Amino acid sequence: MVNFVKLRKEIQDYDSERENLIKKSRDVLKLSKQVIYALHRDDVPNATKLVQQIEAEKKLLEGIAKKDNKLAYEGSYKVAIQEYVEALLFYHFVKDGKLVDLKVLPEHFVLGLADLPGELVRKAVFLAGKGQVEKVVKIKDEVDSIYGELLSFDFRDNEIRRKVDAVKYDLRKLEDLVLDLKLRKR
Repeated sequence: MVNFVKLRKEIQDYDSERENLIKKSRDVLKLSKQVIYALHRDDVPNATKLVQQIEAEKKLLEGIAKKDNKLAYEGSYKVAIQEYVEALLFYHFVKDGKLVDLKVLPEHFVLGLADLPGELVRKAVFLAGKGQVEKVVKIKDEVDSIYGELLSFDFRDNEIRRKVDAVKYDLRKLEDLVLDLKLRKR
């Protein structure tokens, strides 16, 4: 005999956890945007505080996601983790000049990594305005490296492929910016 009470409870429990996941995802998403905003304004001390907060919020979010395997593939979770990856990669690049590995699902990491060049272009334009050509070249080289690595994958997911195409256009923008800066220097 079908246990409808049990079925109803399982579905209600999932829905309840999904709602918690959505709320916590918003917290991670908001902090990710704040980290990036602080870094674009050269406020590394504030970005560092925000990174500590986002790590704590991500841990809570992962705790919710672990309650049911399906939760890790919910859209709000995927977007929050992708933004988290983008924010932390940008933070470490601005602070230390390098990319770091993060403990997230590979697909989520690649999605966040593919968004990073957009922020790096914004940073390069800011630095170009300050005449910091070497830093702009370093950013261009990093985006070139990211693009080269992403091309070595065989992505079947349309979202990832679109993002990789966007990296190509970001790289072109940076190449044009570097060329323009070098021509102006002559």
